[in-house]
Amino acid sequence: MKENQFETDAIRTQAERSQHREHSVPLYLTSSFTYDSAEQMRSVFADEEEGFIYSRFNNPNFSEFVDKMCKLEGAEAGYATATGMAAVYAGFAALLSAGDHIVSCRSIFGSTHTVLTKILPRFGITTTYVDVDDYEGWEKAIQPNTKMIFVETPSNPGLDVIDMEFVGKLAEKHGIIFHVDNCFATPYLQRPIDFGAHLVSHSGTKWLDGQGRVMGGILVGDKKLIDAVYTFCRSTGPAISPFNAWILSKSLETLAVRMDRHCDNALKLANCLEHHPELDNVRYPGLMSHPHYKVAQKQMKKGGGLITFEVKGGMERGKKFLDALLMCSLTANLGDSRTIVTHPASTTHAKLTEEERQAVSISAGLVRVSVGLENIADIISDIEQALAKSS
Repeated sequence: MKENQFETDAIRTQAERSQHREHSVPLYLTSSFTYDSAEQMRSVFADEEEGFIYSRFNNPNFSEFVDKMCKLEGAEAGYATATGMAAVYAGFAALLSAGDHIVSCRSIFGSTHTVLTKILPRFGITTTYVDVDDYEGWEKAIQPNTKMIFVETPSNPGLDVIDMEFVGKLAEKHGIIFHVDNCFATPYLQRPIDFGAHLVSHSGTKWLDGQGRVMGGILVGDKKLIDAVYTFCRSTGPAISPFNAWILSKSLETLAVRMDRHCDNALKLANCLEHHPELDNVRYPGLMSHPHYKVAQKQMKKGGGLITFEVKGGMERGKKFLDALLMCSLTANLGDSRTIVTHPASTTHAKLTEEERQAVSISAGLVRVSVGLENIADIISDIEQALAKSS
């Protein structure tokens, strides 16, 4: 039998139906599960027989979400968490020990930067940052104690695109775990495992949900690595709730059609703004002017739903622009059906020093747009009128 296409797996991967033969898998709001006998209970706890124990460990809604994401990412196993950052942190904490070293791209989410520079060093785990385009620097940064390479691609918020094939081969050469945060692209636009990744993490709160409703995260990859993640998370407790897992599993059914519209809208907006006289450095992986356009073409189906640009006039002009928007939402989230405009320097990356922000090209006037599903003419109109009012 031939393998299903992406959209079919996203819709037809379901938990086993109950005796009621429901078409859509129900919500399992239970903390624990019962057994027919003491022996069955013993065998499930001993991993000799498949079964559910406790919703902190597993749950039918949890399993369905994980099974779908494993199919969509081409992964052997996975574990769902309460948030995206819980998934990223579990990928570090479950697999690294005191004395280990991480090599990371410099362009990463602000909270991940905090974990790498403030939290992990308390446990003797250090990190070396490498600029995206410093191909020689990646290998030079590897030390005898390097255990993991971590990247975001496209990155947050600079939209740098990292050549995963290059990094994957480097990780294989040195026997290092290759961990990719695939939040911005989703498995519909790219599959890091196809390029050598061993772990792939997501914030399900973003495009996977797609409507700004629930929190959630997931980590998928090699079974041996995920087994260690499961052991860590089972004891430390960052599990996703059954309700949120149920929402995210249902949301995956429409991921492909939503991402097609997000990407098409984003490309049209980027083309419209690329030469706007009030803007500098309009960035979108689908634009030929993007410095990593060729890499994006190699590893991404489309350019994604995010664009960035710099408003001429810096911080004050940027604030005036945001205040002049009439339709677009002002919030720090992304991946919503509604278009969202964010000022990274004062929100998502505010805890970085000015020097750290400059190192990852976050200027005072940088604006990030998560392009929604509204009619593109309305999105363009709102941004253009805000630019005119704030000039």
